[in-house]
Amino acid sequence: MVKRTLHFSNPAYLSCKNQQLIVELKNDERTIKSIPIEDLGIVILEHQQITITTRLLELLLENNVAIITCNGKFMPSGMFLPFEGNSEQTQRMRTQLDASAPLKKQLWQQTVKYKINNQAQVLMHLGENNERLIHLISEVLSGDTSNCEGQAASHYWGKIYGGNFVRSRDPETPNAQLNYGYAILRSVVARSLTSSGMFPSMGIFHRNKYNAFCLADDIMEPYRPFVDWLVLHLPDLNESETGLTKEQKIELLKLPQLDVEINGLKRPLFHAVSITTASLYKCFAGEQRKIHYPDFNA
Repeated sequence: MVKRTLHFSNPAYLSCKNQQLIVELKNDERTIKSIPIEDLGIVILEHQQITITTRLLELLLENNVAIITCNGKFMPSGMFLPFEGNSEQTQRMRTQLDASAPLKKQLWQQTVKYKINNQAQVLMHLGENNERLIHLISEVLSGDTSNCEGQAASHYWGKIYGGNFVRSRDPETPNAQLNYGYAILRSVVARSLTSSGMFPSMGIFHRNKYNAFCLADDIMEPYRPFVDWLVLHLPDLNESETGLTKEQKIELLKLPQLDVEINGLKRPLFHAVSITTASLYKCFAGEQRKIHYPDFNA
């Protein structure tokens, strides 16, 4: 079953009863709705006048639901995840932490190759020349010591948005749309890593001491081109120079349900990420040598 993403952008009172999330909107009609908690994957709290009970928070975390809070600019700023997402949590974390440096370098090499390949496919579907990226795939070394990822990114963004474009936290278009989509993707990956019993902070490449989601940032890399493609096809993208519109947020929130191809089969992105994180743990445990990532195919 595909898990649902709930987005609250209006004042509301959120509570629970009989394993149901109870939504009471703070409007004149005091509209009340209910949603089974077991159906949820992500809950986004955007409005600053949302009240949520601690019992509901407890149930959401027990069901491994990622809870995202937004700041005053309506951009994702924080995330709640359960401490215990897997029955073998301690053993799996120990296995993750014991992974050797050569293994992590090999896994990062695989990750970068998949990311560049998916970027190349995006360019192909846009009718742009992708030969440079195809060549870079074969140049990726263990640990990507020659920084093929960075070279590919420079070429990729230049082809899509022009040579003057810079990826940043800029609240203007298209960075605002990309940042929002990546935040949703990051929450899906972090949730799945926790469910697979791994510690999202301990990455295979990213290791910023201020980053609580280094491993999530590693594993989401080959999935970023799916966000890029979604952003390129948002309604009124060229007219929304001041940032995100409500309609664009609605489209970006469909990301977890986006069909992607992984292991030769079509799966919703939400489920594909679970396949990826499960395969990552098997690599840590020595049960297989390859991470399963999706192939971009618009």
